[in-house]
Amino acid sequence: MCGFIQRVTDNPTIIDLLEEVGLGDLVPHFAAQSSSLLNFYPAFGGNASRQITSLITAPDNIIDATWWFDCQSDGDSLAIGKRTTFNARNLESGFWRTALKRHRGIVLATAIGESNPVGKSKQHYFMQGRRAFMLGALYRSFDNGKYACAVITRPPHERFSNFHEKSFPFFLPFDKDFIQDWLSGEPLHPASTQELEQPKLHVDLEVTPVKTFKAAEPTGPAHLLEADI
Repeated sequence: MCGFIQRVTDNPTIIDLLEEVGLGDLVPHFAAQSSSLLNFYPAFGGNASRQITSLITAPDNIIDATWWFDCQSDGDSLAIGKRTTFNARNLESGFWRTALKRHRGIVLATAIGESNPVGKSKQHYFMQGRRAFMLGALYRSFDNGKYACAVITRPPHERFSNFHEKSFPFFLPFDKDFIQDWLSGEPLHPASTQELEQPKLHVDLEVTPVKTFKAAEPTGPAHLLEADI
């Protein structure tokens, strides 16, 4: 499960990342953002204002999307459905099929939060990238101009499962050809499909046990989770 994403808007590695993967047309948008700490949470409680902002949907386009895929248009907002759909894991399901073929997006992040059960409670982990990184997402549009999205997760990763045992966020590779294909609006090439089937950790993460994601107050020492070779 990926249930918390953080973006530090003035992190210089965001601009470096955009240039590296062929998204230079979006640099002015991100460079113009005022210095701030953005925390994104799924739309639990029916809160459609809980969005992931600046979700990249094309090399020259971004949107703000409610972080919950099961929605319906409701006036000038969205009504949140009962199905828990802030993550997209079973991509073979017909529920995700159209979006996976045509409506793939990218979430820029500098940190995420994960948790694992410990007894009757949970241990939370704040996972900060040594550089900005990208997560794969799916999105949908509505007739009132609103959008909804879900972050893609994959089956457990051997080393990442120490921090979340049931799934693994879909980290995108720092590869220009892959990103061009991912944002093409067309069915994926076989090479990109292979990345979905054999996902990897593409960024070094500094992992710190914390009380809460937002405050990121440590409850123990940090250690480095290195990217896959």
